[in-house]
Amino acid sequence: MRALLYEAATVILTRVRSASALRSWALALKKRLGFKRAAVALARKLAVVLHVMWKTEKNFDPNHRLAAALTAGAMA
Repeated sequence: MRALLYEAATVILTRVRSASALRSWALALKKRLGFKRAAVALARKLAVVLHVMWKTEKNFDPNHRLAAALTAGAMA
């Protein structure tokens, strides 16, 4: 599971071109800390988002305030 989350984070950082709060946060982190650390941090954040989605049985909404709170680091 850890490898898959890291791979998803790598894809978000390198191949995805659409704007999202998670991607913007990770790209800013990449500038400060480097690619690998940003990918690991994004993988962890994706795990948290997936866990919340599983517990609440809701679909991912990038504009929801929970996604914004996770991106801001309030719940991380």
